Amino acid sequence: MQIVDIASILGLLLCFVMCVYGIIDNAGINNIGRYIDVPSAIITFGGSFFAVMAMYSMKDYIAGFKSFMLVFKAPTIDMGAMIQKIIDLSNVARKEGLLSLEEAAGELDDEFMKKGILLIVDGTDPELVRAIMETELISIEDRHKKKIAFWEDLGSMGPAWGMIGTLVGLVNMLYEMDDPSSIGPSMAVALITTLYGSLLANWICAPVAGKLKANNASEIMLKEIMIEGLLSIQAGENPRVIEEKLKSFLAPAERATQSDGGEELG
Repeated sequence: MQIVDIASILGLLLCFVMCVYGIIDNAGINNIGRYIDVPSAIITFGGSFFAVMAMYSMKDYIAGFKSFMLVFKAPTIDMGAMIQKIIDLSNVARKEGLLSLEEAAGELDDEFMKKGILLIVDGTDPELVRAIMETELISIEDRHKKKIAFWEDLGSMGPAWGMIGTLVGLVNMLYEMDDPSSIGPSMAVALITTLYGSLLANWICAPVAGKLKANNASEIMLKEIMIEGLLSIQAGENPRVIEEKLKSFLAPAERATQSDGGEELG
């Protein structure tokens, strides 16, 4: 069952609350309508979304939008548990041989690790195992980077199209300079597009891209641990040595809490 990421939900929600609070505190709840302008929203959001659409294939564009939901799902990544799993596998391999890992592979949910174990069981050369696993790792990271780039591109388009909307509003304002009473409202409407563009970039796109980057970094590190662990098992290294090697991926505080799962075997 996927765990909901409370931090992301609260962060985005509270950003919206802070913005609304500032508007109400400044203009009053009765004047909140001043900050709602449909043509400005169409220029800013429509222009941003369609400009990004022109940059991507439709498949990648839709995939980029769908990745928004990933922000609300806490990644189930436990480095310590993975290291312990590798240590357990290394103990099995030292006691019963590499072929015994085939049965263990069938119990794994992670397809990446399962593939690595099967390559080892088949007697694949260690350098080839590393090459295959790292190629797949690069492919996974490239897919992640496409989704991250989508939100970064959308974030850069928001302020740009907000400025375009502002310029459209300023042109209209200059044409009506003969009516001083219209200058203030026209300028306000012109600036709303800039506000919308900044909200799109800093309320939505930047946090989403940041969270996807963090999730990507954690997943890539986890898979690097798998690669090093499996190659160490294939090389017949002592489980305690493997554990110390894999602990180097963890922060010092995490190393202290990592249980000593290595077993000295003769």
